[in-house]
Amino acid sequence: MTADLQTVPPAQPTPRTPAALRALVTELAERPQEWIHRVRLSVDERWYEQLSLTEDHEVWLISWLPGQSTGFHDHGGSRGAFTVALGELEELSLGGTDGALHTRRLPTGAARSFGPDFLHDVRNTGAGPAVTIHAYSPPLDEMARYELRASGLRLTGREGREQW
Repeated sequence: MTADLQTVPPAQPTPRTPAALRALVTELAERPQEWIHRVRLSVDERWYEQLSLTEDHEVWLISWLPGQSTGFHDHGGSRGAFTVALGELEELSLGGTDGALHTRRLPTGAARSFGPDFLHDVRNTGAGPAVTIHAYSPPLDEMARYELRASGLRLTGREGREQW
């Protein structure tokens, strides 16, 4: 008699917590000698470069010129965090029981972390460039884009990793 063998999928790594991701980006921002030489500025769109990718997280470096923004987006179910390493940004999000629009000023040193269901729009409304460091866990596979309307957010599309 033979035993039935079942294929067991490999275990997925446990995602890092938003607090752990926040600590990661904050600590990296305090070591500019490890990333400052990689920063580029682009007038066409935000510039970004992946700094690391592991099974359980990834880290990105992003530069922002005045007027550049992400638009409202989610993170495809990943947890995340980012810190403003240089400059100043603004973050828009919907929240509270009334779903009101919240605006946060994020100066150099500010850090934000969030869970897998968070949506926001990050933008450079200042006079000079800004640089941020972002971490996501698990690594991003997909992001959804949204348009802000009087009635709330409306899904406008999805992007996969191959589009970054």
